[in-house]
Amino acid sequence: MDVPAKPQATAEPIDRTPRTARGQRTLRAILDAAAEEFGERGFHEAGIARIAQRAGVAIGSFYTYFKSKEAVFRALVADMSRQVRATVAPVILAAPDRLSGERAGIAAFIAFVRQHKALYRIIDESAFVAEDAYRRHYVEIAEGYAASLTQAFGTGEISQGDMVVRAWAIMGMNVFLGLRFGVWDESRDPADIAAAAAALISDGLRAR
Repeated sequence: MDVPAKPQATAEPIDRTPRTARGQRTLRAILDAAAEEFGERGFHEAGIARIAQRAGVAIGSFYTYFKSKEAVFRALVADMSRQVRATVAPVILAAPDRLSGERAGIAAFIAFVRQHKALYRIIDESAFVAEDAYRRHYVEIAEGYAASLTQAFGTGEISQGDMVVRAWAIMGMNVFLGLRFGVWDESRDPADIAAAAAALISDGLRAR
């Protein structure tokens, strides 16, 4: 008589979320070190040992939080995406109206980029290393942006229109403003750049 085969055990995913303040500090140090390593060397030339050394932790501590170089890279893309949203969104929402919020948000993003220049190399490289994480970065920002624009329309602060297209258009503008005036050249005041870009958002190109 045949004996029924035992069902294969399914490995449970390991929850690597730190549960202590010390663990959270270690994770933060690893992510910051990874940003430096990937920003300087790129994904393929970066090394786990150098990330651990930069973070001031043992390699074993690295593997407590991440199982591979790709895992920390993916986590870093998500972390940078959260940092962008956490930096810019409150500035926009704190402004007295949406149009002045757009101006303040552009300036805040350029200032953020100047402090995190590795952002562009890491996000761009994620299109080839972790394409799903690359898409998620932009899609999640765009969804939040479109929702906030819809809310601003509801309060009468902006005109009616396709908020999804508007969100992606403004994001595209901000991405290249950050590249030009955040990464390549810091000589101009972010407030002046933001004022010129915000005028385009509010007034457009139509002759008056």
